[in-house]
Amino acid sequence: MPGPTRPLLLLDSASLYFRAFYGVPESITAPDGTPVNAVRGFCDMVARLLTDRRPGRLVACLDLDWRPAFRVQALPSYKAHRVVAPGGGTLETAPVGIPEQVPDALAPQVPVILDVLAAAGLATAGAEGHEADDVIGTLCAAEKVDPVEVVSGDRDLMQVVRDEPTSVRLVYVGRGLAKAEILGPPEVATKYGVPRARAGEAYAELAMLRGDPSDGLPGVPGIGAKTAATLVGRFGSWEELRAAIADRADTRLAPPVRGKLAAAAPYLAVVEPVVRVALEAPVQLDRADAVPDQPVDPERLQELSQRWGLGGSVDRLVTALGAAGATR
Repeated sequence: MPGPTRPLLLLDSASLYFRAFYGVPESITAPDGTPVNAVRGFCDMVARLLTDRRPGRLVACLDLDWRPAFRVQALPSYKAHRVVAPGGGTLETAPVGIPEQVPDALAPQVPVILDVLAAAGLATAGAEGHEADDVIGTLCAAEKVDPVEVVSGDRDLMQVVRDEPTSVRLVYVGRGLAKAEILGPPEVATKYGVPRARAGEAYAELAMLRGDPSDGLPGVPGIGAKTAATLVGRFGSWEELRAAIADRADTRLAPPVRGKLAAAAPYLAVVEPVVRVALEAPVQLDRADAVPDQPVDPERLQELSQRWGLGGSVDRLVTALGAAGATR
Protein backbone atom coordinates (compact mmCIF):
# COMPACT_ATOMS: atom_id res chain seq x y z
CA MET A 1 0.00 0.00 0.00
CA PRO A 2 1.24 3.53 -0.70
CA GLY A 3 2.39 5.50 2.30
CA PRO A 4 0.82 8.75 3.49
CA THR A 5 1.12 11.70 1.16
CA ARG A 6 3.97 14.01 2.11
CA PRO A 7 3.10 17.68 2.34
CA LEU A 8 3.94 20.67 0.21
CA LEU A 9 5.70 23.06 2.60
CA LEU A 10 5.31 26.77 1.82
CA LEU A 11 7.65 29.10 3.71
CA ASP A 12 6.81 32.73 4.39
CA SER A 13 10.48 33.54 3.90
CA ALA A 14 10.59 37.11 5.21
CA SER A 15 8.66 36.12 8.33
CA LEU A 16 11.27 33.43 9.02
CA TYR A 17 14.41 35.41 8.30
CA PHE A 18 13.19 38.40 10.34
CA ARG A 19 12.60 35.99 13.24
CA ALA A 20 16.02 34.47 12.71
CA PHE A 21 17.61 37.93 12.71
CA TYR A 22 16.03 38.92 16.01
CA GLY A 23 16.33 35.46 17.56
CA VAL A 24 20.03 34.79 16.88
CA PRO A 25 22.69 37.15 18.30
CA GLU A 26 24.09 39.67 15.83
CA SER A 27 27.51 38.74 17.18
CA ILE A 28 27.35 35.65 14.92
CA THR A 29 29.49 36.84 12.02
CA ALA A 30 31.32 35.69 8.90
CA PRO A 31 35.14 35.58 8.87
CA ASP A 32 35.18 39.15 7.55
CA GLY A 33 32.96 40.36 10.42
CA THR A 34 29.71 40.58 8.43
CA PRO A 35 26.69 39.53 10.53
CA VAL A 36 25.22 36.20 9.37
CA ASN A 37 22.83 35.58 12.26
CA ALA A 38 19.77 35.65 9.99
CA VAL A 39 21.39 33.32 7.45
CA ARG A 40 22.36 30.77 10.06
CA GLY A 41 19.07 31.01 11.89
CA PHE A 42 17.10 30.65 8.65
CA CYS A 43 19.13 27.61 7.58
CA ASP A 44 18.61 26.01 10.97
CA MET A 45 14.86 26.59 10.76
CA VAL A 46 14.64 25.07 7.29
CA ALA A 47 16.70 22.07 8.43
CA ARG A 48 14.40 21.52 11.39
CA LEU A 49 11.28 21.88 9.23
CA LEU A 50 12.63 19.34 6.75
CA THR A 51 13.34 16.95 9.60
CA ASP A 52 10.11 17.47 11.55
CA ARG A 53 7.56 18.01 8.75
CA ARG A 54 9.07 15.62 6.14
CA PRO A 55 7.81 17.53 3.09
CA GLY A 56 8.03 16.00 -0.36
CA ARG A 57 7.96 19.48 -1.86
CA LEU A 58 9.03 22.88 -0.56
CA VAL A 59 8.78 26.46 -1.82
CA ALA A 60 10.32 29.49 -0.11
CA CYS A 61 7.87 32.28 -0.97
CA LEU A 62 9.21 35.80 -1.50
CA ASP A 63 7.94 39.37 -1.31
CA LEU A 64 8.61 40.89 -4.72
CA ASP A 65 6.53 43.87 -3.64
CA TRP A 66 6.01 44.21 0.11
CA ARG A 67 3.44 47.02 -0.35
CA PRO A 68 1.56 46.30 -3.61
CA ALA A 69 0.02 49.15 -5.57
CA PHE A 70 -3.43 47.58 -5.67
CA ARG A 71 -3.56 47.48 -1.87
CA VAL A 72 -2.20 50.99 -1.40
CA GLN A 73 -4.65 52.40 -3.96
CA ALA A 74 -7.49 50.81 -2.03
CA LEU A 75 -6.20 51.85 1.39
CA PRO A 76 -3.33 54.39 1.46
CA SER A 77 -2.59 53.66 5.14
CA TYR A 78 -1.62 50.07 4.27
CA LYS A 79 1.83 49.51 5.84
CA ALA A 80 2.56 53.24 5.50
CA HIS A 81 4.13 53.33 8.97
CA ARG A 82 6.83 50.89 7.79
CA VAL A 83 7.98 53.04 4.88
CA VAL A 84 11.44 54.59 4.94
CA ALA A 85 11.17 58.33 4.42
CA PRO A 86 13.88 60.30 2.61
CA GLY A 87 16.53 61.10 5.19
CA GLY A 88 15.27 58.44 7.60
CA GLY A 89 12.14 57.91 9.65
CA THR A 90 8.79 56.83 8.26
CA LEU A 91 5.96 58.34 6.26
CA GLU A 92 2.38 57.96 7.40
CA THR A 93 1.16 58.61 3.85
CA ALA A 94 3.68 57.24 1.44
CA PRO A 95 3.83 56.39 -2.26
CA VAL A 96 4.35 52.88 -3.56
CA GLY A 97 7.89 51.82 -4.40
CA ILE A 98 9.69 53.18 -1.35
CA PRO A 99 11.60 50.45 0.53
CA GLU A 100 10.48 48.94 3.79
CA GLN A 101 12.44 49.53 6.95
CA VAL A 102 14.93 46.65 7.17
CA PRO A 103 17.73 46.62 9.75
CA ASP A 104 21.06 47.53 8.18
CA ALA A 105 22.59 44.26 9.38
CA LEU A 106 19.78 42.17 7.84
CA ALA A 107 19.56 43.61 4.32
CA PRO A 108 22.85 42.12 3.00
CA GLN A 109 22.00 38.72 4.48
CA VAL A 110 18.91 38.17 2.34
CA PRO A 111 20.86 37.59 -0.93
CA VAL A 112 23.05 35.08 0.93
CA ILE A 113 19.93 33.20 2.07
CA LEU A 114 18.73 33.05 -1.54
CA ASP A 115 22.15 31.83 -2.69
CA VAL A 116 22.08 29.05 -0.10
CA LEU A 117 18.57 27.97 -1.13
CA ALA A 118 19.62 27.88 -4.79
CA ALA A 119 22.76 25.84 -4.11
CA ALA A 120 20.77 23.45 -1.93
CA GLY A 121 18.20 23.02 -4.71
CA LEU A 122 15.20 24.33 -2.75
CA ALA A 123 12.66 26.24 -4.82
CA THR A 124 11.81 29.90 -4.37
CA ALA A 125 8.79 31.67 -5.83
CA GLY A 126 7.55 35.22 -6.21
CA ALA A 127 4.92 37.17 -8.10
CA GLU A 128 5.49 40.61 -9.59
CA GLY A 129 3.48 43.26 -7.80
CA HIS A 130 2.52 40.90 -4.98
CA GLU A 131 3.55 39.87 -1.48
CA ALA A 132 4.65 36.46 -0.27
CA ASP A 133 1.17 36.02 1.24
CA ASP A 134 -0.26 36.20 -2.29
CA VAL A 135 2.25 33.65 -3.56
CA ILE A 136 1.20 31.36 -0.72
CA GLY A 137 -2.49 31.97 -1.34
CA THR A 138 -2.12 31.22 -5.03
CA LEU A 139 -0.10 28.04 -4.50
CA CYS A 140 -2.62 26.83 -1.90
CA ALA A 141 -5.53 27.52 -4.23
CA ALA A 142 -3.83 25.63 -7.06
CA GLU A 143 -2.86 22.54 -5.05
CA LYS A 144 -5.13 19.58 -5.76
CA VAL A 145 -2.83 16.65 -4.87
CA ASP A 146 -0.83 17.03 -1.67
CA PRO A 147 -1.69 18.43 1.75
CA VAL A 148 -0.18 21.88 2.28
CA GLU A 149 1.60 23.26 5.32
CA VAL A 150 2.28 27.01 5.45
CA VAL A 151 5.03 28.14 7.83
CA SER A 152 4.71 31.72 9.07
CA GLY A 153 4.53 33.95 12.10
CA ASP A 154 1.91 36.10 10.35
CA ARG A 155 -1.64 35.66 11.65
CA ASP A 156 -3.02 36.92 8.32
CA LEU A 157 -2.24 33.52 6.82
CA MET A 158 -4.82 31.84 9.04
CA GLN A 159 -7.16 32.74 6.21
CA VAL A 160 -5.72 30.00 3.95
CA VAL A 161 -6.60 27.05 6.22
CA ARG A 162 -9.06 24.54 4.75
CA ASP A 163 -9.97 20.85 4.64
CA GLU A 164 -10.93 20.44 0.97
CA PRO A 165 -9.97 19.71 -1.79
CA THR A 166 -6.65 19.19 -0.04
CA SER A 167 -5.96 20.18 3.53
CA VAL A 168 -4.10 23.41 4.26
CA ARG A 169 -2.65 23.94 7.71
CA LEU A 170 -0.74 26.88 9.14
CA VAL A 171 2.41 26.03 11.09
CA TYR A 172 2.24 29.19 13.15
CA VAL A 173 5.62 30.19 14.57
CA GLY A 174 4.61 33.43 16.26
CA ARG A 175 6.24 32.19 19.49
CA GLY A 176 9.14 30.51 17.73
CA LEU A 177 9.59 27.24 15.87
CA ALA A 178 9.99 25.25 19.10
CA LYS A 179 6.48 26.35 20.13
CA ALA A 180 4.88 26.09 16.70
CA GLU A 181 1.10 25.62 16.58
CA ILE A 182 -0.51 23.56 13.82
CA LEU A 183 -3.71 25.39 12.94
CA GLY A 184 -6.50 24.16 10.70
CA PRO A 185 -10.19 25.10 10.51
CA PRO A 186 -11.06 23.56 13.93
CA GLU A 187 -8.25 25.39 15.71
CA VAL A 188 -8.89 28.74 14.02
CA ALA A 189 -12.61 28.42 14.74
CA THR A 190 -11.95 27.67 18.42
CA LYS A 191 -9.26 30.32 18.82
CA TYR A 192 -11.22 33.19 17.23
CA GLY A 193 -14.86 32.16 17.53
CA VAL A 194 -15.49 32.04 13.79
CA PRO A 195 -17.53 29.37 11.94
CA ARG A 196 -15.55 26.18 11.39
CA ALA A 197 -17.15 25.50 8.01
CA ARG A 198 -15.48 28.58 6.53
CA ALA A 199 -12.88 29.35 9.16
CA GLY A 200 -10.23 30.68 6.78
CA GLU A 201 -12.33 33.22 4.94
CA ALA A 202 -14.19 34.08 8.16
CA TYR A 203 -10.88 34.90 9.86
CA ALA A 204 -10.11 37.36 7.05
CA GLU A 205 -13.51 39.01 7.59
CA LEU A 206 -12.86 39.26 11.32
CA ALA A 207 -9.54 40.96 10.55
CA MET A 208 -11.25 43.48 8.26
CA LEU A 209 -13.70 44.45 10.99
CA ARG A 210 -11.25 44.36 13.91
CA GLY A 211 -8.38 46.02 12.06
CA ASP A 212 -4.65 45.47 12.48
CA PRO A 213 -2.39 48.40 13.43
CA SER A 214 0.71 46.44 12.37
CA ASP A 215 -0.55 46.59 8.77
CA GLY A 216 -2.10 50.05 8.93
CA LEU A 217 -5.64 48.60 8.91
CA PRO A 218 -7.91 50.89 10.93
CA GLY A 219 -10.82 48.46 11.27
CA VAL A 220 -14.29 49.66 12.26
CA PRO A 221 -14.17 52.00 15.28
CA GLY A 222 -15.97 50.43 18.21
CA ILE A 223 -15.86 46.90 16.78
CA GLY A 224 -13.44 44.67 18.68
CA ALA A 225 -12.42 41.08 18.09
CA LYS A 226 -15.35 39.52 19.99
CA THR A 227 -18.00 41.62 18.27
CA ALA A 228 -16.33 41.01 14.92
CA ALA A 229 -16.39 37.24 15.48
CA THR A 230 -20.07 37.39 16.45
CA LEU A 231 -20.91 39.34 13.30
CA VAL A 232 -18.96 37.01 11.05
CA GLY A 233 -20.78 34.05 12.59
CA ARG A 234 -24.18 35.51 11.76
CA PHE A 235 -23.56 35.88 8.05
CA GLY A 236 -22.59 33.43 5.35
CA SER A 237 -20.29 35.79 3.48
CA TRP A 238 -18.74 39.24 3.48
CA GLU A 239 -21.20 40.34 0.80
CA GLU A 240 -24.14 39.23 2.95
CA LEU A 241 -22.85 41.15 5.95
CA ARG A 242 -22.32 44.34 3.96
CA ALA A 243 -25.78 44.08 2.38
CA ALA A 244 -27.34 43.87 5.85
CA ILE A 245 -25.92 47.26 6.84
CA ALA A 246 -28.37 49.08 4.60
CA ASP A 247 -31.27 46.71 5.30
CA ARG A 248 -32.91 47.94 8.48
CA ALA A 249 -35.26 44.99 8.39
CA ASP A 250 -32.33 42.63 8.96
CA THR A 251 -32.44 41.99 12.69
CA ARG A 252 -29.05 40.30 12.76
CA LEU A 253 -27.54 43.76 13.22
CA ALA A 254 -28.44 45.69 16.36
CA PRO A 255 -28.96 49.42 15.68
CA PRO A 256 -25.77 50.55 17.50
CA VAL A 257 -23.64 48.06 15.56
CA ARG A 258 -25.35 48.96 12.29
CA GLY A 259 -24.54 52.59 12.98
CA LYS A 260 -20.85 51.85 13.49
CA LEU A 261 -20.68 49.77 10.32
CA ALA A 262 -22.55 52.40 8.32
CA ALA A 263 -20.15 55.11 9.50
CA ALA A 264 -17.26 52.97 8.25
CA ALA A 265 -18.89 52.30 4.85
CA PRO A 266 -16.05 53.85 2.76
CA TYR A 267 -13.51 51.63 4.52
CA LEU A 268 -15.66 48.49 4.24
CA ALA A 269 -16.10 49.10 0.52
CA VAL A 270 -12.36 48.87 -0.21
CA VAL A 271 -10.79 46.72 2.50
CA GLU A 272 -11.54 43.23 1.15
CA PRO A 273 -8.76 43.03 -1.50
CA VAL A 274 -6.35 44.58 1.00
CA VAL A 275 -6.84 41.80 3.53
CA ARG A 276 -7.61 38.74 1.44
CA VAL A 277 -4.64 37.02 -0.17
CA ALA A 278 -4.64 36.84 -3.95
CA LEU A 279 -5.57 33.45 -5.37
CA GLU A 280 -4.42 34.07 -8.92
CA ALA A 281 -1.14 35.96 -8.59
CA PRO A 282 1.37 35.51 -11.46
CA VAL A 283 3.60 33.15 -9.47
CA GLN A 284 6.96 32.13 -10.93
CA LEU A 285 9.07 29.33 -9.43
CA ASP A 286 12.82 29.29 -10.02
CA ARG A 287 12.92 25.48 -10.19
CA ALA A 288 10.84 22.36 -9.56
CA ASP A 289 9.59 22.22 -5.97
CA ALA A 290 10.56 18.61 -5.15
CA VAL A 291 12.86 18.44 -2.12
CA PRO A 292 16.21 17.03 -3.33
CA ASP A 293 17.97 14.33 -1.33
CA GLN A 294 21.28 16.18 -1.69
CA PRO A 295 22.38 19.68 -2.69
CA VAL A 296 22.13 20.32 -6.42
CA ASP A 297 25.35 22.36 -6.34
CA PRO A 298 27.45 21.03 -3.43
CA GLU A 299 30.57 22.92 -4.49
CA ARG A 300 28.74 26.24 -4.50
CA LEU A 301 27.12 25.42 -1.16
CA GLN A 302 30.51 24.61 0.35
CA GLU A 303 31.94 27.84 -1.05
CA LEU A 304 29.09 29.83 0.54
CA SER A 305 29.57 27.98 3.82
CA GLN A 306 33.28 28.81 3.94
CA ARG A 307 32.94 32.40 2.77
CA TRP A 308 30.20 33.29 5.24
CA GLY A 309 31.20 30.99 8.11
CA LEU A 310 27.95 29.04 8.01
CA GLY A 311 29.54 25.79 9.16
CA GLY A 312 27.15 23.76 11.25
CA SER A 313 24.05 25.45 9.85
CA VAL A 314 24.79 24.31 6.30
CA ASP A 315 25.83 20.89 7.57
CA ARG A 316 22.48 20.51 9.32
CA LEU A 317 20.66 21.59 6.17
CA VAL A 318 22.53 18.99 4.08
CA THR A 319 21.82 16.29 6.67
CA ALA A 320 18.12 17.21 6.66
CA LEU A 321 18.00 16.93 2.86
CA GLY A 322 19.52 13.46 3.08
CA ALA A 323 17.03 12.40 5.75
CA ALA A 324 14.15 13.71 3.65
CA GLY A 325 15.35 11.67 0.68
CA ALA A 326 15.74 8.54 2.78
CA THR A 327 12.06 8.59 3.75
CA ARG A 328 10.82 9.10 0.20
